[in-house]
Amino acid sequence: MLTIDPHKSLLLVIDFQARLMPAIHEAEAAIRNAGKLLEIAKLLNVPRLFTEQYPKGLGATVPDLPVEGERVMTKLAFDACRAEGVLQNIPTDAQVVVAGCEAHVCVLQTVLGLIAAGRKTFVVQDAIGSRAPENKAAALARMAHHGAEIVTTEMVAFEWAQTAENPDFRAVSALIK
Repeated sequence: MLTIDPHKSLLLVIDFQARLMPAIHEAEAAIRNAGKLLEIAKLLNVPRLFTEQYPKGLGATVPDLPVEGERVMTKLAFDACRAEGVLQNIPTDAQVVVAGCEAHVCVLQTVLGLIAAGRKTFVVQDAIGSRAPENKAAALARMAHHGAEIVTTEMVAFEWAQTAENPDFRAVSALIK
């Protein structure tokens, strides 16, 4: 099957941190879309995993993306797969849906690490960001070249919902609007 399966998915939210976000181009849109993905994932029982790059220096995850009760992995490596415990928290058959910052650093290196580890990876282009738009564009091209699927928030939402008969369809649809 080529669509994203909510029963095999995991939402990976990378480094949306308080001290980093003011420098990110169109940060508000990336945070808003990551928030939609987070709410839809909770609604549809899709597992979630957050990473924070050196939170002592970059701060915690922004309040718009609540992490209370979520798995949050602290890391120093740009590739989250190199951080202790991260890859072990991502099932080998997972379809990993990725949102985060910065697209050309931690998101790129993590996605390449996930692909190398055999994980099917979907990068949500409207839920990632970089300081400069050209870095985001280059990162998206490189990730796609290496096998990541480039998707949007709406694509993920409706693939996770699967059908208008889904009892949570109206709630998913409302979150997208």
